[in-house]
Amino acid sequence: MTITLDRQGGLRKDADEQFGLECPHCGVYAHMTPQSVPDTEFLYASRPRHVGLVYQCDACHVPIFLRFSVKEFADDRIELNRNFVELERPKERFPFSYLPDKTEIMFREALSCYSHNNFNAFASMCRRAARTAFDELGEGGKLKAFDEVMAAQEIAEIDDDSFEPVKTILFDADNDAMPMLKRAQAGVLLEVLKDMFYQCFVRRGKLARAIKVRRFFVQEGNKSA
Repeated sequence: MTITLDRQGGLRKDADEQFGLECPHCGVYAHMTPQSVPDTEFLYASRPRHVGLVYQCDACHVPIFLRFSVKEFADDRIELNRNFVELERPKERFPFSYLPDKTEIMFREALSCYSHNNFNAFASMCRRAARTAFDELGEGGKLKAFDEVMAAQEIAEIDDDSFEPVKTILFDADNDAMPMLKRAQAGVLLEVLKDMFYQCFVRRGKLARAIKVRRFFVQEGNKSA
């Protein structure tokens, strides 16, 4: 996506270019229509490093705020970098009802930090959430969770350098110092932790519930036979 602010005509983009996002309000992946563009003369006067644009979600018509870094101030246009920061991120979904109570509380707070781009606070809450999960799993629980995380690395083909911060945050609780995370690293940590919780709690809970339901209907069938 190429974003250019024309000095005379405002926002300029290719006619056939579509811009879509997962809306943080309605959760739908929808087309985004420009709603509010900053005054270019003001930008030329102040020459900021970042520019904010407001788009409207075509699904729910709520404004979405995006921040772009400025690539170039040319004589007739302002070119913005393709990458942008979503000031409001979509809420992460997870079947929380299968998690232990303390783990659920910690993980919900971790996801709130992630949604607000507070990635190092997110890492701290991930460590606390993982610790409560290990306690709930009991003896050998931490080792079981470690095996699941290492399996996730192999399945997703994550290189060791990218994966090392994940292991440090989740399993090296005796080390107070934690790696500083950027967006990409936080995203890896999020997906790995979600998978760990799914394998350790959600999968087991869903399977146990499904077996219980099957047994109930078998018993009811035997009674009516």
